[in-house]
Amino acid sequence: MSLLRSLFTIKPVEASLSASDNMRRTLGLKELIVLGVGAVIGAGIFVITGQAAAEHAGPALTISFVLAGLAAALAALSYAEFAAMLPVSGSAYVYAYATLGELLAWFIGWNVVAEYLLAVSSVAVGWSGYGVGLLHSMGIDVPAALANAPLAFVDGHFVMTGALINLPALLVVAAITALLYSGTRQSTLFASAVVVLKVLVVILFVVVGLQYIDTSLWHPYVPENQGGTHYGWSGVFRAATSVFYAYIGFDAVATAAQETRNPQQNVPAGILISLAVCTVLYIIVAAVLTGLVPYPQLATAEPVATALAAHPQLAWLKLLTQVGAVAGLTSVILVMHLGLARILYTMAGDGLLPRTFGAVHERFKTPHRTTVLVGVIGGLLAAVFPLSLLGDLLSMGTLLAFATVCIGVLVLRRTRPELPRGFRVPAAPVVCSLGVIVCLFLLAQMNAGNWMLLAGWTAIGMLIYIGYGYRHSVLRQRG
Repeated sequence: MSLLRSLFTIKPVEASLSASDNMRRTLGLKELIVLGVGAVIGAGIFVITGQAAAEHAGPALTISFVLAGLAAALAALSYAEFAAMLPVSGSAYVYAYATLGELLAWFIGWNVVAEYLLAVSSVAVGWSGYGVGLLHSMGIDVPAALANAPLAFVDGHFVMTGALINLPALLVVAAITALLYSGTRQSTLFASAVVVLKVLVVILFVVVGLQYIDTSLWHPYVPENQGGTHYGWSGVFRAATSVFYAYIGFDAVATAAQETRNPQQNVPAGILISLAVCTVLYIIVAAVLTGLVPYPQLATAEPVATALAAHPQLAWLKLLTQVGAVAGLTSVILVMHLGLARILYTMAGDGLLPRTFGAVHERFKTPHRTTVLVGVIGGLLAAVFPLSLLGDLLSMGTLLAFATVCIGVLVLRRTRPELPRGFRVPAAPVVCSLGVIVCLFLLAQMNAGNWMLLAGWTAIGMLIYIGYGYRHSVLRQRG
């Protein structure tokens, strides 16, 4: 087999389906929806909405969420078809392996690793902002030097901020790691309670906030461009890219397929239901948020609380929102952490990462080593880097993965049309092509500095593949 041909070796769908299944199937449709909503409703509403409105879109943030939701919906349909056909851990990585070959599967898998790792760390940074705010409301002040990133990313360069470490962000990742180590079922029970709380808080914010909206704050709806992506339509598009990572929750649903009962039916339903619910909530919250306070004032670590603080009579809701945000962001960290540990587990099972990462705990039946690894690296990233940088890089990895999955559906429809599909993308050539176009369009909105960081991450991944993965690939050894 030539080198070029071997790099594009495709892993048969049957091989993925017959792979060793050492994890318990404990998740039903309700648990999957909890996972999806738990991942989606979090940083997107409580943190990134304010920054995107203040820096890029203004009141037109609602349009940004519509654009991001459209891209997510197109990709979600493709994910649903793959998840029904390949109900195993690994998500976009597994789908690429079955359609585009090993090299591209590694490239996508490595970017999905970045996607989830940055999700864990970026949401932990958001959690820190609301956690510190909640403690302040209770009369407890955390020193700024211990609650902020020591590094900032300005105009493509890292600069020192004077802070020492974002300690709350590090601690919450450590706590979630300990919870996930002990078992998936216990983790989802915790997530269920948290999701109920934060959804109730979001609904209460909408219902009460609607009574205090000043519609004059929505004019002009699309603020005049002030250069680059600072307002105007270019700002609307840039904001759509910034908030896009808030939609990756349904990816976590696909990743949990190997631990799901009746995955052919439950996983597609869980993906589509969780995405639909969360998209509607995002758009409504964005409208209320920009109607409560002038959008330039929303560039804070806790924008929802900032908007409520502008109305003294809503002080009680501000405190409740801080509690809901802390709980909600906790569940997002949990779901993203759970998903990444299982992606690394799957890649190790294919021989592309050291086999030690494919180990399952004898008692808890969880991929305990990858769980600890994610906790250590994700915690360190959260402790050192700012949310703006982590969030942008996260969106880039997500968009690349989503575009690849859309392409993969079309490839497998042509190469393996006989495979049973519990769910089929309607009008696949049109829907999947639009999914690729929209994802690439949003990806193009990123600046050169972020592209350089993504290139560096990709280079590290390729070195790992060349130095280890290529030689230890289970599929190649069998061939």
